[in-house]
Amino acid sequence: MFSSVHADFLIIGSGVIGLSIGISILKSNPDKKVLIVEKESASGLHASGRNSGVLHAGFYYSPDSIKAQFCADGNRELKAFCKANDLPLKEIGKVVVTSNQGELERLNNLYERGIRNKIELELLNESELRKIEPAARTHGQFIWSPTTAVGDPKAVITQLCEIFKKMGGKFFYGKEISLITSGTEIIPIADKSMFPNSFVINTAGAYADQLAKSVGVGSEFICLPFIGIYRSNKSYAQSPKKLIYPLPHPINPFLGAHVTVKLNGDIKIGPTAFPVIGREQYSLKSAVSLFELRNFAYASTALIKGKEYNLFEIVRSEFPKFRTKMLINGIRGMVPNIANGQDWQKLPPGIRAQLVNRENGKLVQDFIIRHKANSVHILNAVSPGWTCALPFGRWIAESIVGHG
Repeated sequence: MFSSVHADFLIIGSGVIGLSIGISILKSNPDKKVLIVEKESASGLHASGRNSGVLHAGFYYSPDSIKAQFCADGNRELKAFCKANDLPLKEIGKVVVTSNQGELERLNNLYERGIRNKIELELLNESELRKIEPAARTHGQFIWSPTTAVGDPKAVITQLCEIFKKMGGKFFYGKEISLITSGTEIIPIADKSMFPNSFVINTAGAYADQLAKSVGVGSEFICLPFIGIYRSNKSYAQSPKKLIYPLPHPINPFLGAHVTVKLNGDIKIGPTAFPVIGREQYSLKSAVSLFELRNFAYASTALIKGKEYNLFEIVRSEFPKFRTKMLINGIRGMVPNIANGQDWQKLPPGIRAQLVNRENGKLVQDFIIRHKANSVHILNAVSPGWTCALPFGRWIAESIVGHG
């Protein structure tokens, strides 16, 4: 027997996007009952709390994408949020460098994309790099992004949770949720509780596509998880003071292993982008389910059939980076004097819940929003999801608030 629980809006997942949507609904409709259901015992234990902490400027993304629409505003809003709430923030900027002269055309194209996105950028000659970041090396030119910054994802999550609760929002922690269809209504069920007559907002991260498919949404997509590992070292005499990134891959939606300056001044390198079977497989030795194994087989087969990405090449190039020495060697072309391997410490890895389009075999490059009946499903909300979260969440809330 199910007990019936009332909520005007029920949000699945208490990551940064779910929290942002919940707060935005309550700001404009304080009389509404907004409930967030979270399968874990606390908020932000997965992607939202395990990301790099970089506040991206917004120049990587296609001008017609949702990412480009919200990244620059999200950068500004998240900085303002950190300052207003006395949360850690480093406004240090980033350089994007080349590994050879043959990359200059792509670097210029990336710069032009940033200008179309109205991002504050400079395309500078190699001789200028020493003034901005002496530790870095480039060939010919580099991009300087002064608005890129670093924050503390866990501190932001904690503050958003407090704000949500003070505004009257409620959490149901430790509750696995499923969706069923009853007539034309989608109804969430958690344990022995049923939530009828609720507007459902699916921000379940790595499981968002799975929940969406259970009610007939997004069947053309399948999740292929990628693990990102990081290593950290104490600051040293020739430590970088800015973020240092390579030119991103021309097709893959990954930014490549890079150098980040942590809030305490230490240096962090990574991440990898290695495909794994489990959506929470933070170790290659972790157990995976039969469902996850089948899902991985379907996703990798779709990718291979699409022929745009060479999955075997991704595995070949990324697997060696699990060894700290190899990860450092990959960084050394950008930062020749990067510290040697003995003092590098492992950091908690993260999982990118990357979607593959089963119909064309392509890695999905943008956020996906799907509406059905009394529900909205936020799919492929990967990087720069943390940066975009505040204005993106408000936009989603404005699009659905009349339905609750």
